[in-house]
Amino acid sequence: MPTAIEFNHVSKQYRLGLVSTKTLSHDLNRWWQTAVLRKEDPYLKIGSVNDRSAAADSEYVWALRDIDFKVEQGDVVGIIGKNGAGKSTLLKLLSRVTGPTTGSICARGRIGSLLEVGTGFHPEMTGRENIYMNGAILGMTKNDISRKLDEIIDFSGCERYIDTPVKRYSSGMTVRLGFAVAAFLEPEILVVDEVLAVGDAEFQKKAIGKMQDVSKGEGRTVLFVSHNMGSVRNLCRHGVLLENGMVKYSGDIIPTIEEYQKSIVAYGFSDRHDTKSEKVSLLRFEILDAHDNPIEVVLSGMDFRVLVEVRNNTDSDIDDIDEFTVSIESLFGEGLIVVNNVQLGKHVTLKKGVNRIEFPIRKFSLTSGQYRVGLYISNTIGKLCATEVAKIISVDATSYYGEGKIHFNTRFLVDYDMIVSNG
Repeated sequence: MPTAIEFNHVSKQYRLGLVSTKTLSHDLNRWWQTAVLRKEDPYLKIGSVNDRSAAADSEYVWALRDIDFKVEQGDVVGIIGKNGAGKSTLLKLLSRVTGPTTGSICARGRIGSLLEVGTGFHPEMTGRENIYMNGAILGMTKNDISRKLDEIIDFSGCERYIDTPVKRYSSGMTVRLGFAVAAFLEPEILVVDEVLAVGDAEFQKKAIGKMQDVSKGEGRTVLFVSHNMGSVRNLCRHGVLLENGMVKYSGDIIPTIEEYQKSIVAYGFSDRHDTKSEKVSLLRFEILDAHDNPIEVVLSGMDFRVLVEVRNNTDSDIDDIDEFTVSIESLFGEGLIVVNNVQLGKHVTLKKGVNRIEFPIRKFSLTSGQYRVGLYISNTIGKLCATEVAKIISVDATSYYGEGKIHFNTRFLVDYDMIVSNG
C-alpha cells in the first residue's frame, strides 16, 4: 500500500511564558542563524521533556520529540496516550495549524480536520455558509459541495438550524456539523480529535460507523484520537502510543492499547505507604489464591480473594462509608464485574489505623485474556480513595465444567462475599 502520511523525525518545541527570547541580542541572533544562515535555531537545543507532572527545569519544553512513523493509505490509526502526551499537537502539525520545530511531515492528499469544537467555523456565518467555506478551503467547487449538501445536513441533524449563525449552536450541534463536513467533503485524510466525546451516544455511534465506511469502503486514511478505548479498538487497525511527547509504542491496535493500560498508574492517593496527607491511603491491594499467595494469573472457574488494606489517617472512625467497591474491567474500560458492600447489604466502618477488607470470589468465570482491577471508596461527602488500575490480571481458560474440555467462558456471574477486619 502507498504511504499516505509520513512523519520524519518531527519535533515541536514551545517556550514557556513569553514568546521572545527576552533579549534583543538573542532575538537578533535567532534571526541571523535561521533566516540568513539557514541554520537550526540555537535556542531550541535547550529544553526539558514534556512531563506535565514534573516541575519545569527549563524555559523550553518539547511537546513532541523525534516522532517518526508512517501511515499507509486506507489505514485507520488510533493515537492514544495520557492527557499532555502530545496527541493534539501531533494532529495540529499534520493539519498545518502550526509547523514543526524540526523534521518534516509528508501528507499525500487533502486533509479534513476536526480538532476542537468550532475549529474552522466562522461564528457569524450560518451553518450552510460554513459548509461552503470549508469545502472551498478543501479545494472543492461549489457544485461539488452542493451535491453533498443534503447528505451533510441530514447526517448532522442540524437541518432546522442550518441557516442560523453557528455562534448560536450548542457545542454538540457544532461538533455534529463539523464532523459531517469533514467526513462528507471527501478528504483523502480524515483527522479526528477527542471532540466526538461532546456528542451524544447516538451521534458517536453514527460517527464511528461513518469513519469505518470512509476507511473500508472508500479507502481513505483516518487518524483518530480518543480516550475511549472501546471506540479505538472497534475503529482502528493500528495504534501509536505517545508518552511525554515521544512514541512509546506503535503496532497493531490491541497490543498498543495493552501497553497503554500497563502505563496507567494509581491515582487518588499521594502515597501507597503511611501518610497523613489523605483521609484514606491504600497500603495493599493483592489477588490471593487459596494458600494466601499473591497471583497475577487466574484460572477460569477458580476461587480467589481480593485483599485490600487501607489506612484511616484521621483521628476518628469513618462511619459514613457508602461505597466500598472492587471493579473488574476489560483493558478497554468496559465494566464487567462490580463487587461491593451495597450489593451485599453490609455496612463498612473504617476504624482509625489499618483496615483489612477481603472479597472472596468463587467460581470466577471470564474469557481468557487480561483485565484490570480497580478500587473505589467513598463516603457521604465524596471520594476517599480511588485507583484507575490497582492490578492487571490474566485469566486462563480451563475445563470449567469438569468434563475435560476447554471452555472460553463469557459468563459474568460470580459468587462473592465481603469480610472486614478493623484496627
